[in-house]
Amino acid sequence: MPQSAIRDERLIVALDVPTAAAALELADRLAPHVDFFKVGLQLFLEAGFAVCDALCARGHKVMLDLKFHDIPQTVSLAVSQLAGHDIALATVHGYPQVVEAAAKAKGNTKILAVTVLTSLGSDELQQTGFAGSLADLVRLRAVTSLAAGADGVVCSPLETALLRKNLGAKPVIATPGIRPLDSVRDDQTRTATPKAAVAAGADHIIVGRPITKAPDPAAAARDILLEIG
Repeated sequence: MPQSAIRDERLIVALDVPTAAAALELADRLAPHVDFFKVGLQLFLEAGFAVCDALCARGHKVMLDLKFHDIPQTVSLAVSQLAGHDIALATVHGYPQVVEAAAKAKGNTKILAVTVLTSLGSDELQQTGFAGSLADLVRLRAVTSLAAGADGVVCSPLETALLRKNLGAKPVIATPGIRPLDSVRDDQTRTATPKAAVAAGADHIIVGRPITKAPDPAAAARDILLEIG
């Protein structure tokens, strides 16, 4: 494949846009380089499964990032709604009862447990009353989530190497908080470059604004793929 048309499933682009039309237009622009897209809460509330189905019909993979967190019965019923839609990855918050309920209802979808949001820093962690470090909490949630049936985890790139060392090669690790060297952090606290995240052991890097807000999104995606090699 020529360099101008690099495609790599390690890159997941977050379609954090307000409408299905905007999401599909952006996906079409990125299609020469991107196979995998993330549909989050904003877009899903506007377009529902229709936008997921449209992406799949275009030959793309979909990560549905709704971060389910509720009583087990509600989580189970919610995850069961994924049946009939070709959702590759879905996220839940990393609490054992939540993860277990999702895992039992997942069908062909892989469940990723969100450990600690990348917007959370040490100061915010202290306010929760947790006595350990951020890394301690991420490791705890990752281990307990996998034991409860998760297929993998979502963590910041700063904890990726630690988790890969502790969890081994099998679990999927997806990392948001990816910022190329020339990007601003926005509301992300724990960030790293695409190359650093992949080198640390991430299976997928999730990138939103550095691509979607770029003057040329396709060029921005291509540059990230060239960086991670």
